[in-house]
Amino acid sequence: MSEHAQSLVLPNDEYNQQLVANVHPPDWVNPEPTGRYNIVVIGAGTAGLITAVVAASLGAKVALIEKHLMGGDCLNVGCVPSKSVIRAARAWADLRRAKEFGLEIPAGVTYDFGAVMARMRKLRARISHNDSAHRYATLGVDIYIGSGRFLGPDAIQVEGPAGNRLLHFGKAAVCTGARASAPQTPGLKEAGYLTNETIFSLTELPQRLAVIGAGPIGCELAQSFARFGSQVYLVEAAHGIMPNEDRDAADIVEHQLVRDGVKLLCCGKQLHVEKIEGGKRLTVGSHGQQYDVTVDEILVGVGRTPNVEGIELETAGVEYDKNGITVNGRLQTTNPKIFAAGDVCSRYKFTHAADAMAQIVIQNALFPHPFGLGYATVDSLIMPWCTFTEPEVAHVGMYEKDAQEKGLEVETYTYKLDEVDRAILDGEDQGFARVHIEKGTDKILGATIVAAHAGDMISEFSVAMKAGAGAKTIAGTIHPYPTQAEVNKKVVNLWRKAHFTQRTKNLLMKLFAWMRR
Repeated sequence: MSEHAQSLVLPNDEYNQQLVANVHPPDWVNPEPTGRYNIVVIGAGTAGLITAVVAASLGAKVALIEKHLMGGDCLNVGCVPSKSVIRAARAWADLRRAKEFGLEIPAGVTYDFGAVMARMRKLRARISHNDSAHRYATLGVDIYIGSGRFLGPDAIQVEGPAGNRLLHFGKAAVCTGARASAPQTPGLKEAGYLTNETIFSLTELPQRLAVIGAGPIGCELAQSFARFGSQVYLVEAAHGIMPNEDRDAADIVEHQLVRDGVKLLCCGKQLHVEKIEGGKRLTVGSHGQQYDVTVDEILVGVGRTPNVEGIELETAGVEYDKNGITVNGRLQTTNPKIFAAGDVCSRYKFTHAADAMAQIVIQNALFPHPFGLGYATVDSLIMPWCTFTEPEVAHVGMYEKDAQEKGLEVETYTYKLDEVDRAILDGEDQGFARVHIEKGTDKILGATIVAAHAGDMISEFSVAMKAGAGAKTIAGTIHPYPTQAEVNKKVVNLWRKAHFTQRTKNLLMKLFAWMRR
């Protein structure tokens, strides 16, 4: 196993040993290739796994290459471990709110951060079976553990521990993902820092933690570690947090972070880091004030860098730049035999986006247009996403500014959770649902939800948009009471009420008066 892969699975306990046995088996023997593959996939993250298993299920001859850990970021250092930690932090925060609900928690109740992380590793190992080499082999995929690099426009060499393998292909898919980026902050590299790829190897809680970057990763983990008791400094170059979201949505989360003990240093200027005795020193200017703080660890969450190095894309005639591999709407690269999917080529760096893109690769690579199925394109994707802070912020489609930039007239309606019975009863009434509707129609252009379970609730808008169903459909759908998801119906009812004009009311009044005769 590579040194990089080893760094992702510390400590070397029984759970991580089980994980490695599944996603990078130390005794794995790469198969001997027999003939040309219909498709060879490089990278066994979400995009690569879905591409490979769907192709194999359709009867294609498929090879899948992974040099680190199958399951990619999502399983090993992303969605799975982070949501386990977030859930534990939320449970502890709920205990501290017990008095709000008339409950008395005995004195001395505490938590064990080491046990929190052990639980995460245990659950990650359990889930890892789904992405394991042995499982995919039984599903008909030839699994190659090692580094893959192109030797030409239709050949890949796999360099494994027991020798090299030469694979020829009809089509190929590059699904190598992305890695954590790091800012060019003076002194940061020398002082050392954590990313999402290394923070889940911690077994002890850092008492002082600096988080650089107030995007989704930074906010989620800043809140979680603050809830466990770390003194967290969240440093962000822009104003506020989550700069891509509506300002009032981000403000609700920001206020909760502050209540949880996070010290926000936004509009950060001239950040400098140095390693000193007893920790790591950060100096930064924020809103005209100079801060000088010492922390035990630094977490960097400032974006993702596509993994395009080391696979000899140039040899295969595949163009790329700092944003990743260049693809067209069909996810085809500049070599028509080679496609790409997932974080290596997409601005949507989400697991569900990689899954959707894999489906597009399958249709376009294995069932080209002359076969009558037509081309699938990324342009048609309706992409929801969610930041898993508390409250969560979920969004799908356009923001109001996006619609305006496209020249669309839009009507925007917002309904606050403090008017939704279930949210009040749950003590989770900080948030809202917002919907953008094209003027003159009931077409939903986009929606944002800020709520404890926004990630679950946004799907109603996603389904409606995908199906071409408008606000009338949601308004006419019965929602169970009491649920927080009622807010979806309530917000579109604002649109319906706005279009119940005084003229219509006057006509109805005349009709009712006539009926009383």
